[in-house]
Amino acid sequence: MAALQLYNTLSRKKDIFTPLDPAHVRLYACGPTVYNYAHIGNARMAVVFDLLVRLLRTLYPKVTYVSNITDVDDKIIAAARESGASIDEITKKYAQVYNEDMKALGVAAPDIQPLATTHITHMIALIEALIEKGHAYAADGHALFHVPSFPAYGGLSGRSRDEQIAGARVEVASYKKDPADFVLWKPSSGDEPGWDSPWGYGRPGWHIECSAMAQTHLGLPFDIHGGGADLKFPHHENEIAQSCCASGAEEDLSAFAKMWVHNGFVTVEGEKMSKSLGNVVLVHDEIAQHKASYGQVIRLALLSAHYRKPLDWNAQILHQAEKLYEKMTRALETLKDVPVDETVKEPDTAVLAALCDDLNTPLAFTKLGDVLGDIRKAEDTAQPVLKATLLNTLSLLGITPEDSFAQEAGSNGDNGWIEALLAERTQAKTDRNFARADEIRDELAAKGITIEDTPSGPIWRRV
Repeated sequence: MAALQLYNTLSRKKDIFTPLDPAHVRLYACGPTVYNYAHIGNARMAVVFDLLVRLLRTLYPKVTYVSNITDVDDKIIAAARESGASIDEITKKYAQVYNEDMKALGVAAPDIQPLATTHITHMIALIEALIEKGHAYAADGHALFHVPSFPAYGGLSGRSRDEQIAGARVEVASYKKDPADFVLWKPSSGDEPGWDSPWGYGRPGWHIECSAMAQTHLGLPFDIHGGGADLKFPHHENEIAQSCCASGAEEDLSAFAKMWVHNGFVTVEGEKMSKSLGNVVLVHDEIAQHKASYGQVIRLALLSAHYRKPLDWNAQILHQAEKLYEKMTRALETLKDVPVDETVKEPDTAVLAALCDDLNTPLAFTKLGDVLGDIRKAEDTAQPVLKATLLNTLSLLGITPEDSFAQEAGSNGDNGWIEALLAERTQAKTDRNFARADEIRDELAAKGITIEDTPSGPIWRRV
């Protein structure tokens, strides 16, 4: 079995992944706060962790992947007030849209997708444990984590105390013992969601939610935690503080999660995404504006740069992703009548090795190109093995061009007329009636169908 190496934010180096239990790998990634459509940066996290899960499932017999839905948050409350819709309507709508959009990008649903609002009792119990151990306190209807009680605070991000205070954009409040202290529970007014608690009617702070949900569904410690780089501080730093202190493991930052994986930021045409610049790219819009297979193109584009590196969203990477996707569909079309060698169960070894080296997708795509090249040159007897290898490799990468190709073809009804025109064109060329052959090519092109002539005959596809 290939050895998996991942860059561990906690150790600040690439570590060999050694699961706590080789028979059951457990990981958690922070999911969306559902008050609006997901942007392309949100999608990068989902795609990267989907790929990691697929890789882990290739290497280990059982994997449990938990990624939550945050359905109680100040942004959700603000969105409800602005739209006039109820909080329940807002969260249910955007949670469903998020899952549908991610599915279009080839992201499989997590094994468990907990809702914050169904884990309030777990959060209250965690806060009570922190207060009992002297790491948190109650004040003015709030419960707060006392950062100076945990000297190891900052171990994940490496931030100094001054950087911690500046980076957290801390609220100046009279009830805080220390400026860096962060909220675990806060009071709710009449029009805000809330629950009864030992500190009064209120709702949880954002950070406590993931600590409670991760522990509830995975136990402590678990193998991998992560998300976007923007969550490293303060969200993930605070999760470590809460979970390690509540469990009495103040001296061991890995007592919550053994490895931390963070994907890089996404810019758009070299600029940071922002509403003020008007350059926020919403996944839902991108999918809606293109044909069914475009989700696969978006996935390839999101994986085109190494996951830890910044990714600039622009026309060039989308063009390159489209070209790669077209190569895949052409290869599968070439092999459509070739049986699959059922004895081949593994993906291409070079692609697998690239992914095992800290999810090196640029190298993996290069090696995939070699597989596609081998298919073009392969003897008939080698094609069943190559087809099985290709299908296994694409499944590992989360790419399903066969399904997309079939969907696009099926959505346009019976394709027999295309095959009939191709047969007529082939006969016209045999008869040296090149004018008629060109007419048929033009006729098909006008209907959005291109033809590629190959030694084994013409291949058509929709564009």
